[in-house]
Amino acid sequence: MKTKFSCGDEIPGSLDRLISTAGGLVTAQRTEEENESREKGEICRDDEPDSRTRRKAYRWCKEFLSGAWKNLEEDRFQISIIRGGLSNMLFLCSLPEDVKVVSNEPRCVLLRLYGAILQMSCNKGETQETQKESFFQGAEAMVMESVMFAILAERSLGPKLYGIFPQGRLEQYIPSRRLETCELRLPDLSSEIAIKMSRFHGMSMPFNKEPKWLFGTMEKYLKQVLKIKFTMEPQARKLNTFLSYNLPKEMANLRSLLEATHSPVVFCHNDCQEGNILLLNKSENSEQQNLMLIDFEYSSYNYRGFDLGNHFCEWIYDYTYEKFPFFKATFSNYPTKKQQIHFLYSYMAEFQPGFENLNIVERSKIVNEMLTEANRFALASHFFWGLWSIIQAKISSIEFGYMEYAAARFDSYFQQKRRLGL
Repeated sequence: MKTKFSCGDEIPGSLDRLISTAGGLVTAQRTEEENESREKGEICRDDEPDSRTRRKAYRWCKEFLSGAWKNLEEDRFQISIIRGGLSNMLFLCSLPEDVKVVSNEPRCVLLRLYGAILQMSCNKGETQETQKESFFQGAEAMVMESVMFAILAERSLGPKLYGIFPQGRLEQYIPSRRLETCELRLPDLSSEIAIKMSRFHGMSMPFNKEPKWLFGTMEKYLKQVLKIKFTMEPQARKLNTFLSYNLPKEMANLRSLLEATHSPVVFCHNDCQEGNILLLNKSENSEQQNLMLIDFEYSSYNYRGFDLGNHFCEWIYDYTYEKFPFFKATFSNYPTKKQQIHFLYSYMAEFQPGFENLNIVERSKIVNEMLTEANRFALASHFFWGLWSIIQAKISSIEFGYMEYAAARFDSYFQQKRRLGL
């Protein structure tokens, strides 16, 4: 789960007001909370939010949830910080154990507060108009993701949605854990991930069907990267290294390669990594569902190859490493051809009815074409997240080696080019 912001498709004008409201409230909320805590000398336990956040969380739960939540006193309200990602602020809100539910209201919910998704401006020297445009894009992405979340919840393809408001939303809390990087290569889990991805790709969603998300977003990222200025020497030196790659020319060449690569346009998750895949607890499982995809901030119509290649790339990176830079890259973990074929066969068996009835020559032809597709689009994954991470190094307050991560992604990009003979 990465801290995300992206360019979204066009949205109805009726949502503009919500976007503007969301932007102002979130930015003000974070600034006020930081200043208030600092002035008071407030010290919070690592697993508890500050008093201001706790108070707001209590009010949201009381407003949007029914039954026992309506009469719950504030001092009995339970909330703790959820760890396990680089994304927005996540909290677990619960009823006390001795409070009985009245009907079918949940005993606990997940509170998601939007974070850096709205803070897209990278340079303090930018014009007010440029900052407004950048901010709007982040807010637009937030609204689009919320719309997608609601639709997927209605289709039982994601967690239930209990409440939505400008600063965030209340979601179903699902007893589960996120997958670990090393589990992506387990054959049974790899097959189920492929099936989940295939079903996701088979959905029809009420969004722009043109595949403009990938390069539209990368172009915006690149424009920001070319304007970024770092004051600290280590970061400035790393940025100069990235700029020496001639990123505009490199991206133009990548675009030409991918435009010449056959890849169907489908509704993509666009961030199918282990942190966004839940392994459901046995008590919550059915034989049909052990895994659930979450976090749809980037979901859009896109080239299928990006989802496939991006997932393969994520086999390399472990985001649970406890020492700086707080991730570990093992390039040799990129899936072998055999592992990729295993994944793609599972994908096609679910996606294309009758695939398993084709003769071996026909199946092999389809899968071999997909191998080329996935491994070329893996280049786009590395380039995309490399640009993203440079921007995060400028705007994010999260303790993570973003410039080191950008370096790892660009190193992988050039390694992949050599592997493909490009």
